[in-house]
Amino acid sequence: QVQLVESGGGLVQPGGSLRLSCAATGTIFSLRSMGWYRQAPGKQREWVADITSGGTTNYVDSLKGRFTISRDNAKNTVYLQMNSLKPEDTAVYYCRADEGMPSRRVWGQGTLVTVSS
Repeated sequence: QVQLVESGGGLVQPGGSLRLSCAATGTIFSLRSMGWYRQAPGKQREWVADITSGGTTNYVDSLKGRFTISRDNAKNTVYLQMNSLKPEDTAVYYCRADEGMPSRRVWGQGTLVTVSS
């Protein structure tokens, strides 16, 4: 089964930027859409963005313009570029992939992003 390894989280000042990475490893067959989610302390996990294998992107409206999702199919990696970060962006960010036929959901362990006040 494919494994997702996330990296790039950390502490950043308001207005700063971070780039999250999520690499799919192991035996991979038909890696399809991938996306990012986040869960703030005490809140429900929410969808952030996703991208198809062909590069079509979609974002939650509140983040459009600040966040950019992209992928490198040759490296089986999806990225999330986060700019103009705000304290309310503080959350654990999770990578998700849909793989195989029928589709199977694969989740990463999450990476913590902390934006100071």
